[in-house]
Parts: sequence; C-alpha cells; structure tokens
Amino acid sequence: MSSGSGAASAPAPSTHDPSARPARSTSMFSSLKIRNYRLFFVGQVVSNTGTWMQRIAQDWLVLSLTGSSAAVGITTALQFLPMLLFGLYGGVLVDRLPKRPALLVTQTAMALTGLALAALTLTGQVQVWHVYVAAFAVGLATVVDNPARQSFVSEMVGPGQLQNAVSLNSANFQSARLVGPAVAGLLITGVGTGWAFLFNGLSFVAPVAGLLLMRSRELHAVQRAPRGKGQLREGLRYVAGRPDLIWPIVLVGFIGTFGFNFPVWLTAFADDVYHAGAGGYSLFNTLMAVGSLVGALLAARRGTARLRVLVAGAAAFGTLEVVAALAPSYWLFAVLMVPIGICGLTVNVTANTAVQMATDPAMRGRVMALFMMVFVGGTPLGAPVVGWITDAYGPRIGFVLGGVVSAASAVTIGLLLARAGGLRLAVAWRRGHPHVRFVPRERREDLAPAA
Repeated sequence: MSSGSGAASAPAPSTHDPSARPARSTSMFSSLKIRNYRLFFVGQVVSNTGTWMQRIAQDWLVLSLTGSSAAVGITTALQFLPMLLFGLYGGVLVDRLPKRPALLVTQTAMALTGLALAALTLTGQVQVWHVYVAAFAVGLATVVDNPARQSFVSEMVGPGQLQNAVSLNSANFQSARLVGPAVAGLLITGVGTGWAFLFNGLSFVAPVAGLLLMRSRELHAVQRAPRGKGQLREGLRYVAGRPDLIWPIVLVGFIGTFGFNFPVWLTAFADDVYHAGAGGYSLFNTLMAVGSLVGALLAARRGTARLRVLVAGAAAFGTLEVVAALAPSYWLFAVLMVPIGICGLTVNVTANTAVQMATDPAMRGRVMALFMMVFVGGTPLGAPVVGWITDAYGPRIGFVLGGVVSAASAVTIGLLLARAGGLRLAVAWRRGHPHVRFVPRERREDLAPAA
C-alpha cells in the first residue's frame, strides 16, 4: 500500500461514487459504503470504547490514590488544558500536514500513554503524578488529533456524505459512552483499574490498522496550506469575516460553556433534589446517552446541515433544560434527559457539519480547531461558575440559568444570521398552529409603486 494522505492527485468522484450522490437521498448508513470510511469507523468503535473505559478508570484511580475529588478535577483540567492553550496552533499544524500520517502519530502516542499507565498500575508502582502526566500527554495529542480527525472525514467521504459521516461518528461515540463505562466498571471491580488501561492501550491497534489499510487513491484531494508566518491570524480573520462560520461557533461556545455542565447538575439533582444516589445519577447519564445516540442517528438521515436546524435545536435544548429544572418528579426529570440528549447532539452535529462544509479545505484544520476549542474548552471554564451558582442557590436555579443562556443565545444568533442572510422572521397561523420561519426580506425597490 502506498503511503500518503491523499493530498496529492486523487480522482474526481464519479457518478457511481457513494460520496458524490446527492445528500438529500442519503440513507442512515450510506457513508459506510465507502471503504476508507468503513475502516475508520470500525477502528473508532473499538478505540472510543477503550477511551471511555480509561476515563472511568482514571478518575477512580485518582480518587483511590488521594481520596480527593479536587484531585479528580485537576486530572480533568490537565486533560483539557492543552486544547485551551494550544488548540489553534494544532489547527495550523493540521492544515500543513497530511492528515493520515498525523493521525497515525497521535493515535500511537495515546496508545503508548494507556500502556504506560497499565504497566505502572499492574506493577503497583503508580502514583498520582503519573496519572497527571498521562492526562496532560493525552491532552497534548488531542490538540492535533481532534482537528485532524474532524477534517479527515471530508477527505474520506467527500462533501456529499459529510453530514452522514459526522453523524455516524457521533453515534459511534455515544454508543461507546454506553458500553465503555459498563465494561470498565466490571473490570475495575473484578480485576482492577490496570486492566482497563491495558484494554485502552491495545484498543488503538484497531484505528491504526484501519489507517494503514486505507487506499490513498480513494481519498479526496485537499490542498494543504504551505508553511508561512501569520497563519494563525489568517485563520482567525477568515472566521471573523464569515457570519456563516463565526455565529455558529459563538453559539456552540455559549452552549458548551453554560448548557453542557451536566456532571454538576445531574449529581446535584440525584443527591440533593430527588435523593436517588449513585443509581439515579447513572440512570440520568444513561438516558441522556440514549437520547444522544438517537439524535446522532436522526442526524445521519438528514441530507443537509441547515443553520435553521442548528438554531431550532439550540433553542429547544435550552427550553428543555428549563422544563427539566422545574420538573416536580424524579421520573419526569429522568425521561426529559432523552430529548435533551437528542437536541444537544443535534446542535453538535449540525454545527460541526455546517462549519466544515462552509470552510475552504485549506483552512479547515484551523477552523475546526477553533470549533473544538470553543466547544470542548468552554465547559471547564463555565463549570466553576455554574457549580458556584448551583451550590449557592440550588440545583434548579443553576439548571434554569444554563437553559436560559442556551435558549437566549440561540434566539439572538438566529436573528443575527437571518439579518446577515437578508432574511426576516415570518409568523403565520396554519391548521390551528403557529408556523414560524425565515423568509427573504423585501427590497425597497420592490415596495416602491410602479411608475
């Protein structure tokens, strides 16, 4: 097999190429017909399961070593810190580098981290600073791995299948979120945390093998950015000058910072509001993961990523959070986790796909790095604020605040996008129900009387 990432000459997709079919006629799993993406997807199924296992084992190990919840928080912060500090520079690197070799390096680095933790834990030599270093190392690899994986999807499937492939990636991740913690729990209680780390390290064999087995000639050609000064500023200027990019990223930033603090809220509701303990917390997370999986599969059926779907999904997400915050019963609150998961995943997938499809391929690494930095990095920034409000005024007030900010940002940014696109809000009454949509603004000359 020839090496390379497909940045060199790749043939234009033919009419028989699944990636070239009209997006509107897509089926739920249509992108899996593409061999390269199928290899990538299967590798991610195994690797994502291992990743979720390591997350659970890592937190449990730190807690057992220190007895401190603050130490668990430090571990999480260390894993997110590199993305906050270096995320944009990672995007610059991704735009310069061939994606497949870059992913081989990052996936191998994360595998070695898992294997090192496994060796230390299984031999009884592990100390908490080892876990801190491992978490920071994984975060450093993620700086390049995240934007590379996001932008490599378009090289594997092309624009016609991008929405479907991004949605299936999310479904993949949410499925692992259901399976990984359960398997990790069995391993931790049965044989110890070291075996969970070992499984995670070995799980990277699957994505690495998938990358090596890909056919370079079937990847879509993408022009890489040449080395040069000012490429980070160039990327920021590019996004700032594009309302169809900047406003979805801003919306995702607000929702990621204020609306996705579920570890804070769900633990508080399980313990302080409904007195359901760890079982209730587990149920809330499981139902939200089920909703997220359903949302990902529904997004895979949609052929397009429309900004109005993004805005509507974000507004519904915030509204449902407010409703859940005021839920009078445990079971009503639990059931509402499913639609909240659906709407949250819809926002994530639609924003991701819309931003990717609207971005020049030579800029995609930098733009997706900014997207991921805002979405992923916003949560640890907002969590302390939301946590303080939840502690000071109660879980219901904290949850309501997150929902109100999410819904208000959706409405505001929806109006800004409509204004930038020359649209206006139209409200009509059809079949006994209000019908709200955006329509083109009437131009002044259209309103002037004919001479």
